[in-house]
Amino acid sequence: MRAGGEGMIVAMDDREVELARALDLPRVAWRTRVASTMDEAHALAAEGAPAGTLVLADMQSRGRGRGGKGWNSPDRGGVWMTLIERPLDASGFDVLSLRVGLRAAHVLDRFAPAPVKLKWPNDLMLPAGKVGGILVEARWREQRPEWVAIGVGVNLLLPAGIVGAAALGEGGERAELLAELVPALRAAAAGRGALLPREMQEFAGRDWARDRRVVAPAAGTVVGISPAGAVLIATPQGVVPCSSGSLVLEGETA
Repeated sequence: MRAGGEGMIVAMDDREVELARALDLPRVAWRTRVASTMDEAHALAAEGAPAGTLVLADMQSRGRGRGGKGWNSPDRGGVWMTLIERPLDASGFDVLSLRVGLRAAHVLDRFAPAPVKLKWPNDLMLPAGKVGGILVEARWREQRPEWVAIGVGVNLLLPAGIVGAAALGEGGERAELLAELVPALRAAAAGRGALLPREMQEFAGRDWARDRRVVAPAAGTVVGISPAGAVLIATPQGVVPCSSGSLVLEGETA
C-alpha cells in the first residue's frame, strides 16, 4: 500500500510497484485490458491520484485519439499509456502536444528504423506511416487546470488491417521504451509558455507536412508552425495560422 493524492490510499501489485520504482513515479496502474487509458486516467485523477501517476494497458478495447477517432490497441502490440500531471497554470497547454511530440520523437529515434517526423498537431510519423499518436486533455476547476492527462500510443507491432500505419518493429521493447519515454513526457509537461526558438528549430527539422499541399484546416501549402502552436498554411490570400482541426493532404480523406 502507498499514499496517493489528497490522502487517498492505493494498492499496487508487485509489477506495478516494481515499474513505479524503476520509472521514479508515485503510482503505476497497469491494466491487462481497459476501454481507454485516457478514461482510466481521468477517473483516477478525479479520485486524487497524484501528479506522475501512469496508466499503462496491455490492450485497449476503445482506445481513442484526437477528435474521438479510434486507436487500434492490440494486446501487447504497443505502448498504450496515459500520464497524469497537475500543472499550476495553463501557460503551456496550447503547445503541450507539440512539446510531447518533440520529446517523444527524440526518444523513438533510438528504436525506430528511420528518424521520426511530426505531423501537426499530434502524430508521430515514419516513412511507412503513422507510428504513434498523442492526445492531451485537461480538466478544469474554477478556471484553473486541476489536472492534465497526456495519452501516448506507439505501435511496436504493425496493427492488422490499418491503412497508413507503421511500427517500430524489432527495434522496440516496451520496458526499454517506457524507461526513456516517461521522463521525456514529464519534462515536456513541465514546459511553460510558447515554444522556444530551439523547439521551433527542432520541429522544423521533423516537420512531416512542410511544403505539402493540404485541403484542411485551410487549403494551401504548409510552411511551418508558430511559437503559439498554430500550423501556418500559405494560401492565395496570405499565410493563415490555424490552431484547430487536423491536416488533410490533397487527395486524402478527412
